[in-house]
Amino acid sequence: MIEVFFDGKCGLCSKEIAYYRRIAPIGTFSWMDIAADASPLAAHGITQAAALRYLHVRDAAGHWHIGAPGFAVIWQQLAYWRLLAVLMRLPLIRQVVNAVYIRFADYRFAKLDHCQLAQSQIVQNQHPKNQVN
Repeated sequence: MIEVFFDGKCGLCSKEIAYYRRIAPIGTFSWMDIAADASPLAAHGITQAAALRYLHVRDAAGHWHIGAPGFAVIWQQLAYWRLLAVLMRLPLIRQVVNAVYIRFADYRFAKLDHCQLAQSQIVQNQHPKNQVN
């Protein structure tokens, strides 16, 4: 089973994932809205803020694919999208797509209140007066 950790509070993200869910073969993916419930991330040492910033996908072998490479893992399983997954794995295309994705994801993360709240909780938990001695 491929685990997909996505931001369900992001309108664009939730629409895209809803589309993938409709066309995905049954039993291929486990879809986890980490904006609603970040607890599945704790076992992997991933913060909610990190997973809200970039798509996180864990393949059936347990390997992590973060950002644009995560989409390639999803697309590989979807009819009519497999060719795009193959193209995304070509070195030059992968570099360009990844750079564009990171830029867009960082911009989106900075604009969404729930993302900024998750980031501020990390900063707050790292503050010295919140440390247990």
